[in-house]
Amino acid sequence: MESQKEARTLQEPVARPSGASSSQTPNDKERREGGAVPAAVALDAEADDDSADGLRERREECSRPQKVCLCPFLPAHPLHISTHLYIIQHPAEENKVLRTVPLLAACLPQDKCKVKIGRRFSEERDPELSTVCRKSGTLILYPGAEAANLEEFILDSPVYPSTIIIIDGTWSQAKDIFYKNSLFRHPKQVQLKTSISSQYVIRMQPTNRCLSTLECAAVALSILEKNNYIQETLLRPLQALCSFQLQHGAQIRLSKEHLLKNGLYPKPMPKNKRKLRKMELLMNSVQI
Repeated sequence: MESQKEARTLQEPVARPSGASSSQTPNDKERREGGAVPAAVALDAEADDDSADGLRERREECSRPQKVCLCPFLPAHPLHISTHLYIIQHPAEENKVLRTVPLLAACLPQDKCKVKIGRRFSEERDPELSTVCRKSGTLILYPGAEAANLEEFILDSPVYPSTIIIIDGTWSQAKDIFYKNSLFRHPKQVQLKTSISSQYVIRMQPTNRCLSTLECAAVALSILEKNNYIQETLLRPLQALCSFQLQHGAQIRLSKEHLLKNGLYPKPMPKNKRKLRKMELLMNSVQI
């Protein structure tokens, strides 16, 4: 078992391309988009009204070649939100090329989006996160039997949520972080009840319902801020990223659920009973 790394805070760069991350809460290396292919992204659509100098500065931050630069698909100014977002990122996600968290951070004010990198968190290691987790207005987005529907929860909550925590990593990494950090037992656990399919089609998902970290944040913030424009704006650079990748040789990745149900799964079924049971749950559309 790997030695525990001390958790640390990262302020993500302003427009660095990213990719993977969370699903209905976490993301997954094991994930792929399922089912339907989203509509083509209009890459020649007019970008936000940034000045030429502004775009030039952001391209330098983006570090991508100009013809695949994502800066024109970012909002001209950080979105105005009142909700504080904490991303708990597994260290293995930090250096992945196609992660989505930097895109998310590029769209939001720096003081409203914080990224904490690590596997283990405690009051001693991270007093700030400990304080946040103990506040009555903090939620953690992680699906499960104990999780409330976010939209329903905010209707009856006596304290309107001011902070939401999202775990960024593969499903197994996210599960490990969630269950092995007692701090995450304090916030109210919520999940998204949405019928949308992930547009993050260049990375495999376990099921058709799994969303990347950016998509989870986009849906959750739209609900909490009561503003659908937030979701549209946050998804724009992700759509562009996937479109660029597909144009340059990447392939649409169908979900493991889709492959299993249609007899397309390329690997032999596992002999391990626990893993086999997971496969059976996927085939029967049971959320795990």
